[in-house]
Amino acid sequence: MDLVAVLKLRIINKEWNMRNNLDRLGLDVKKPQNEDVAAALGLNFVVPTEIVDLPSKGIFYSEEHPLHGKDTIEIRYMTAKDEDTLTNQSLLKKGIALQKVLEDLVIDKTIKLESLLVGDKSAIVLAARKTAYGTDYDTKIICPSCSKVQNYKFNLNECSVKDIISQDELDEIGVTRTGGSTFMFDLPILNVPVEIKLLTGKDELFLSQRIREAQQSKKDIDIVLLQLRTMIKSLNGRTEQNIISDAVSLLPAKDSRHIREVYQKISPNLDLSHDFECSSCSYEARLEVPFTADFFWPK
Repeated sequence: MDLVAVLKLRIINKEWNMRNNLDRLGLDVKKPQNEDVAAALGLNFVVPTEIVDLPSKGIFYSEEHPLHGKDTIEIRYMTAKDEDTLTNQSLLKKGIALQKVLEDLVIDKTIKLESLLVGDKSAIVLAARKTAYGTDYDTKIICPSCSKVQNYKFNLNECSVKDIISQDELDEIGVTRTGGSTFMFDLPILNVPVEIKLLTGKDELFLSQRIREAQQSKKDIDIVLLQLRTMIKSLNGRTEQNIISDAVSLLPAKDSRHIREVYQKISPNLDLSHDFECSSCSYEARLEVPFTADFFWPK
């Protein structure tokens, strides 16, 4: 008999004995509430929590945001209930199963997951996975050189928080911070100013939903264009979304690449790169940890 069945049997026996005693005393009988069950089993403990370092260090949030000026966030450990949420078919179809779990894990409920910068959200995902399943991550890797598919083990403890770009580094690449999480610089080919923002959980959810909708309808979608349209706030002083959307598709490739390169430099994030050596051709490189289905559903 498994542990769950044993626990259920003990609860039933305890309720039956209590009911008999109360019947003999002529007292009203009521079933114990769910919160009493854990206490009856001696399980009235507090779920442990984890303090997670934020790549943003709270620097890029507005003064009204709960994480403004804070470099950590507290989350609780995942539970069996969270695992059920991760496998909920309805939530999976909507693409929000992980989102729901992360919302439940954050201790401070004034913090909305959709308002978190993508790098900070990634830090929570990594911490949640480590507390739930450990630091070893076994998955499959395709060698960039010989294309051989092979099993590979990543040590998630080797993932670290990237240093935030300094003012001197911003000056060096010609970038000016224009707000809490917005930056402006000139495009090398068009030679016009572009203003971009750091993406949030809301933006990430929007992008993933658009990609999923395109896949379900078997329509082609240009992910690069979609990302650029989401991150660009203004182009040559114009802020109208329809104008930006049309202009993005006409950007010279060098300008498009420059925007993405600048974004990678200024965005607070995790360093997920690991040393990789192919077991077949001995190719060596630094590869990022792939977030595949194995990440939260280890075999």
